[in-house]
Amino acid sequence: MAMRVLLVSTYELGHQPLHVAAPAAVLRERGHEVRCLDLSIEPWPPELAAWADKVAFSVPMHTATRLARRVAPSVVAPVCFYGLYAAEGEGVADRLIAGEYTPALVRWVEDDDPGRTRVTVELGREPTAPLPSRDLLPPLERYAHLALRGEERVVGYVEASHGCAHRCRHCPVPVVYDGRIRIVPEPAVLADVARQVEMGARHITFGDPDFLNGVHHSLRVVRAVHARFPDLTFDCTVKVEHILRHDSIWREMAAAGCLFVVSAFETVDNAILDRLDKGHTAADAARAVALLREDGIEIRPSFLPFTPWTTLEGFREILDFVATHDLVGNVDPVQYTIRLLLPPGSLLLAHPDLAPHLGPYDAEHLTFDWSSPDPAVDELQVHLADLVGESVAAGDPIETTYRMVRAAAGAEELALGSVEGRPRLTEPWFC
Repeated sequence: MAMRVLLVSTYELGHQPLHVAAPAAVLRERGHEVRCLDLSIEPWPPELAAWADKVAFSVPMHTATRLARRVAPSVVAPVCFYGLYAAEGEGVADRLIAGEYTPALVRWVEDDDPGRTRVTVELGREPTAPLPSRDLLPPLERYAHLALRGEERVVGYVEASHGCAHRCRHCPVPVVYDGRIRIVPEPAVLADVARQVEMGARHITFGDPDFLNGVHHSLRVVRAVHARFPDLTFDCTVKVEHILRHDSIWREMAAAGCLFVVSAFETVDNAILDRLDKGHTAADAARAVALLREDGIEIRPSFLPFTPWTTLEGFREILDFVATHDLVGNVDPVQYTIRLLLPPGSLLLAHPDLAPHLGPYDAEHLTFDWSSPDPAVDELQVHLADLVGESVAAGDPIETTYRMVRAAAGAEELALGSVEGRPRLTEPWFC
């Protein structure tokens, strides 16, 4: 029996939500009536929820999950949470599906899978799927753009793989995928890129947790996209260790249109990097910056500056690293405010070094509390969150915000070079 299904995204990092468009296409192909809603740019219409026989929320990240938990209780129809953070839908959703969720989501819609709140992790290889139903969502123009030399370009978003081969302890991906990856077939990626180019995209974000987990597959995808769309540019996310391990590919990547690489530096404290099991050192991060720049590719680091082991001096060392390596224009100021999240299941919860700092579970914020042994560190994080938020809202230049952060942290002033012209997306969140 055909069902009326509402698929809802609350937030997918400023891009048109692939994790709504993709399952929508599968459900439509099976004869269901599907509507999609992106609450990051559209209002919540109660009449749409009333229309639906079933409502499913995409929860690929922490922010999306918190927002979905606020809306889901108002839905009368059966509710499903699907995505990396599905487990955090317990208590507000009837069905929780993590991993390669589409087959289980279809079974739930078609009543072939009994509703239960226990999270199910699906890691099977999904069958070939139709093109994502991007027509059910707002146009690409309403999402994040590429800012480059005073111009803004429409951006598309695809994923060439899911999961990750690594098990960084603070990351939500290994909690679900446990070191596994699932490849998206090259023809499917190319077809979705082509569809988004038709919709106006001039730049593509490859949103894989790590684009080089399957390096040969990724290179085939890049070559195919560049052969068909030689003027299209792109960005991707890559671990520091993969940037260095695959040092021979970057000239080709640059020639194919790679403008920048997002990489999780996290900190420059090697002891903290070891606790997080990042697989790189601060010196490796510096080498990665230089290596990419040799081929004209910029790096956009993400940081996790506030952890239970952060010191004031350690935070200032992050700021010095950014200035020393000419990264002020490459780091979105929000990165200086990020505080470690410890959701249930986090691999970091079992680390013995965390125990002295760990507090109770905060059900509202979906994380275990923790505190620094130095209260001044926690106070600085709160202060910087307010300071950066106000500065960005006021439209301050990025170097102005950076100087304000340095002053708040008690760091000495430094001479800064020009930060103009660094390619970036207009949405500052990376994860």
